[in-house]
Amino acid sequence: MERYATVFINSFREQVAWTWKAICWDVPWYLNYFWGLIIISVLVWGLELIRPWRKQQAAIRGDFWLDAGYMFFNFFLFSIAIAGGYAVIGLSGSDIGLSMSSFTLIPLAVLPTWAQLVVFFILLDFVQWITHLLLHKLPVLWEFHKIHHSVKEMGFAAHLRYHWMENLLYKPLKTLGVMLLGGLEPEQAYIVHFIAITIGHLNHANLKVTWGPLKYIFNNPVMHLYHHAYQLPKGRFGVNFGISLSVWDYLFGTDYVPESSGTIPLGFEGDEQLPKGFLGQLLHGFGRRSRSSSSD
Repeated sequence: MERYATVFINSFREQVAWTWKAICWDVPWYLNYFWGLIIISVLVWGLELIRPWRKQQAAIRGDFWLDAGYMFFNFFLFSIAIAGGYAVIGLSGSDIGLSMSSFTLIPLAVLPTWAQLVVFFILLDFVQWITHLLLHKLPVLWEFHKIHHSVKEMGFAAHLRYHWMENLLYKPLKTLGVMLLGGLEPEQAYIVHFIAITIGHLNHANLKVTWGPLKYIFNNPVMHLYHHAYQLPKGRFGVNFGISLSVWDYLFGTDYVPESSGTIPLGFEGDEQLPKGFLGQLLHGFGRRSRSSSSD
């Protein structure tokens, strides 16, 4: 037990030290997730200000600062908090003879670097698409996902608002993806993750972008707006579940992109009952579930 405690504490400290080094620009630029996230956020926000789709929407929309707070909590503070837990899980696996190579299904090392990145990107996105669909389909998971769908005005920072329990669902999936694809380096996983974050920012931005014919492959702000629509097509519990890629929705019939001015109501039935403050939202989902269904 003492060995596990030591690993837990050391991993926590290492994560704190790494985050501080990133803040101080003391890590390679291509691994600096702290400033990278801030820079891409400012750039996408700039695009919103230059070419806004919904021109009546304020530059600093409602709940903008709440969502900005989620960025630092979800991407940094929570990562520090759970670092020790992941280290203990890894140590437990090694104690029973499991390692990263134990789960390898596709040896990526035999492929060129660019191909490794593409395969990892596609596999990870498909697994996240399934997870996202389940967040809407299963009532217990929908209670947590409601926090993300409580956004009433869409902007890039809406991408950052989500319940911390979603980290416990998505982060292991990313780790599993790395394990399944033998030979993938941490730096490569970081590149793919950051590309996905950038696409997610764009998908939530106040921008009218469809990518033309590529809309059947890549998700986009217009398609994702209808994922957050208050009113869904009759009989559906959700639409447009794609994270980075839209191809999964078109393949499995969960796509829905009608013509619109982009000013549709957002949210879900009963969203007015959700806590408005940060702390209340962090604690949401652990009490008795509400009867409102996943309207988006």
